[in-house]
Amino acid sequence: MMELSERDIQFLQGVGPQRASLLEKELNIRSFKDLLYYFPYKYVDRSRIYTIAEIDGNMPYIQLRGQVLSFETQGEGAKRRLVGHFSDGTGVIDLVWFQGLKFVTGRYKAHEDYLVFGKPTVFGQRVTIVHPDIDRADEAVCSSLGLRPYYSTTERMKRHILTSNAIEKLMANLFRVLQNETIEETLSPALLTAHHLMPLADALFAIHFPKNPDQLRKAQYRLKFEELFYVQLHILRYTQERRLKYRGFVFNRIGEVFNTFYSQHLPFPLTGAQKRVIREMRSDLCSGRQMNRLLQGDVGSGKTLVALMTMLIALDNGFQACMMAPTEILATQHYETIRRFLEGMEVRVELLTGSIKGKRRETILRDLLTGDVHILIGTHAVIEDTVNFSSLGLVVIDEQHRFGVAQRAKLWAKNACPPHVLVMTATPIPRTLAMTLYGDLDVSVIDELPPGRKPVKTMHQFDNRRPSLYAFLRAQIQEGRQVYIVYPLIQESEKMDIKNLEDGYLHICEAFPDCRISKVHGKMKPAEKEEEMQRFLRNETQIMVATTVIEVGVNVPNASVMVIENAERFGLSQLHQLRGRVGRGADQSYCVLVTGYKLTEDTRRRLEIMVQTNDGFEIAEADLKLRGPGDLEGTQQSGIAFDLKIADIALDGQLLQYVRGIAERLLDEDPNAERPENAVVWKHLLEMRKEQVNWSVIS
Repeated sequence: MMELSERDIQFLQGVGPQRASLLEKELNIRSFKDLLYYFPYKYVDRSRIYTIAEIDGNMPYIQLRGQVLSFETQGEGAKRRLVGHFSDGTGVIDLVWFQGLKFVTGRYKAHEDYLVFGKPTVFGQRVTIVHPDIDRADEAVCSSLGLRPYYSTTERMKRHILTSNAIEKLMANLFRVLQNETIEETLSPALLTAHHLMPLADALFAIHFPKNPDQLRKAQYRLKFEELFYVQLHILRYTQERRLKYRGFVFNRIGEVFNTFYSQHLPFPLTGAQKRVIREMRSDLCSGRQMNRLLQGDVGSGKTLVALMTMLIALDNGFQACMMAPTEILATQHYETIRRFLEGMEVRVELLTGSIKGKRRETILRDLLTGDVHILIGTHAVIEDTVNFSSLGLVVIDEQHRFGVAQRAKLWAKNACPPHVLVMTATPIPRTLAMTLYGDLDVSVIDELPPGRKPVKTMHQFDNRRPSLYAFLRAQIQEGRQVYIVYPLIQESEKMDIKNLEDGYLHICEAFPDCRISKVHGKMKPAEKEEEMQRFLRNETQIMVATTVIEVGVNVPNASVMVIENAERFGLSQLHQLRGRVGRGADQSYCVLVTGYKLTEDTRRRLEIMVQTNDGFEIAEADLKLRGPGDLEGTQQSGIAFDLKIADIALDGQLLQYVRGIAERLLDEDPNAERPENAVVWKHLLEMRKEQVNWSVIS
């Protein structure tokens, strides 16, 4: 297989330098192997040849056999098109091309037999197929096969006649080359037999040229199994190596700092979920191995308190702790919250952000080195080279998907021995996605809200019912509550009909003349933004008009209503994050999703899910199924960049869990990669890892 990866695609028959350049730029296909693993996105049954007399307006795709009687050019300029009058003896239809006219007339001749395939459109008595696939009847690639593969192409490729049909023919040329070569198997005989898997060579041919649906299913299963199996084995192997290589500090003491806080300063009783998570972390911290744990918890579930108590364990064992947040607003909020929790205790907490300069900054940096600062909270400023610790034992990273892996890696360099790492997120991650993106981390979940919290009531409202919405907001404000109104854009876009913040702010000022109103967006200077946030927090303003800058971390318990304008423009996870800004006090809170009438089915489904449930994990699972893993916020910086070519985490979650179990058993039985029967597996994993960066150790 490695040989195929080294063979330049331009030397395959039908490619050449120009097409090779196009394939590389558009599809990242450089070698024979790249093309071989460029899988079809769908298949169409071409086992039947229809007659023109049978065509009606309800047929999705048809295949015809006949001749072009004549070609003619119609229209001028941009409306110019080529029409071929095609007949099979039972009637006549029009084949229409709007691009590549010279290519078509040069390639296809009148009165020769062709197989024509495409989607018929019926206007009155006239049938048209636009840009059909055409093959000479005596040399059609798929004339003897039941299913025709379809490959994704770009507009630029289509302009150069590098269509799905062209890729199919290149694939046929590739398999003619491979007839005389051996495709090396990548799974052991034991795995193939035990799990009833097709040999790799058979699966690769069948995925491109399946004879029937059953053969296609078997080929897809084999290739998905292999892809997910090696993803999991890769993660598990690195996890094993990290645990052997990085011995963690032993925090075996629960001392005065922790006990004083627990007995005298705990703001409210811990939930059962919080207690369980703290026990899981204590087990890690006492084990002698480095903790590398992901803490998931819905908005308002008490992750910050759990993180603080974990940091106090570090202090009791003579170490410092650090918390890194993605924005100055969130870092400042954590700082204020933790200082309030620890008020009266002899624990020094400092805040370090980009706006802290001069003598104060110098003092913090000096006292970090002497150990006089016990807990440092900050933004990415804490990973600058000038920031050094006396004895950093624990790092907490909040909303970690907002940090790139290279940024997180710098925290490891703050100590000769890497500190324990706790990463937190309020963005619930579906189990299947977490197993792939964060499979090297142990996972703790806070799945219980503190007592007294009422679920947020969510409503979907069309924007023509604004008077009733505003009446509801006035009633809430009169009761002493506060309101968020969130817009997707700061200024109006000419291309998109979306309520924008600047116009929205003016409109809200007119609609609520008796109210004081804040405005916050990401382009404001940090000091201005912070001042507006603080005014809202102090209840000096009743309405905050904002962009999604308030999505993470803003905590105003008195705010009871979240209005999201153009809610159709947001993903489920983002809507859920925004909704989490309310419902943080004891009063009933509300989230109003405002949209226009024109909504797609996917959007309607998204909004229905938001109205039906407050469960962040249920919402994340639905988001994964609706949008796929690539669109979920933060996955581009997740740390493990596997390019899945055939498996779909949203659809293949059951298979993912199944192969993870197989990978775990193989690793348990052969931890040192010594068994001859697994040689092919370890060899292929090594080849894979040459192409992967080991980000697992810094997740």
